[in-house]
Amino acid sequence: MTKVHTLEEIQAVTENMDFTSAIEEGFIAYSNGDAVIPPVGELIFDDPPGDTHIKYGYIRNDSVFVIKIASGFYGNVNLGLPSSSGLMLVFSQQTGQLSSVLLDEGYLTNVRTALAGRIAARYLAPETVTAIGVYGTGTMARMQVSYLASETGCREVVVWGRNDDGLQRYRHDMQSLGYNVTTTRVSDEVTAACNLIVTTTPAVSPLILADQVRPGTHITAIGSDTAEKQELDSRILGLADLVITDSLVQCQERGEIFKALTNNDIKFEKVRELGDIIRNGSRARQSNNQITVADLTGIAVQDIQIAKAVQERLSH
Repeated sequence: MTKVHTLEEIQAVTENMDFTSAIEEGFIAYSNGDAVIPPVGELIFDDPPGDTHIKYGYIRNDSVFVIKIASGFYGNVNLGLPSSSGLMLVFSQQTGQLSSVLLDEGYLTNVRTALAGRIAARYLAPETVTAIGVYGTGTMARMQVSYLASETGCREVVVWGRNDDGLQRYRHDMQSLGYNVTTTRVSDEVTAACNLIVTTTPAVSPLILADQVRPGTHITAIGSDTAEKQELDSRILGLADLVITDSLVQCQERGEIFKALTNNDIKFEKVRELGDIIRNGSRARQSNNQITVADLTGIAVQDIQIAKAVQERLSH
């Protein structure tokens, strides 16, 4: 019998769960070729602007397969609504029966995305983080920073945003969590102060230019998850010592690497997959002066792993 679980139920059981290991195992399975992940289904809307992604697949010899629908409508803030929504459908891999509907409203997508940022920082961030730079002031801009707490003791944050109201709300919320937050609408002020930077916006033109990036900087770019979006000057990827993606297949069609490949700023052979880095078990960064970039567009193994773990916990 199919069970339907609300956001409140999901949040109640996940409050004390750490999915990091499960997500890492998913990345490894993907890089090992043990996952069947079809191309992303996608709907792009112009008026109002938004997009819906359908990500789905399974890990071979696993118990489930998952179909995830996630939407982002960026004008919703003006309507007093969250910008993201969605759900996950969990099916038995043995019978094809729908076992549960996780009405998470995009929450689990946000969690698994924040965890991917944590994992990327674990292997790529500088040993000493002077300040954390954040582009964007929404839910993901908050979660990316808070999920980095396990990887760095740094509590200095410089946040860039498009409007003062969003910046002030961000500062208020993050200061209540113990962060010292500096707000700015000038991109240079972020890159000058920070050596660990996360970009979380739906921008379609670069927010960071190549000449802004200092040696020793790590950037995790997560906002650009379609072919149209772009947060980084693609020359940054050409300058970088290490460029990591969650999916070598997917980065050829969307995200920062796609833009850099299109502009001939990077050779595809330079790109490494996150699952391979995790499998090796050692930090990929070799020196404090290296520039590193993780371009994460999100892959279905993350959804499979988190949905499976949540379903198991809810069934107890």
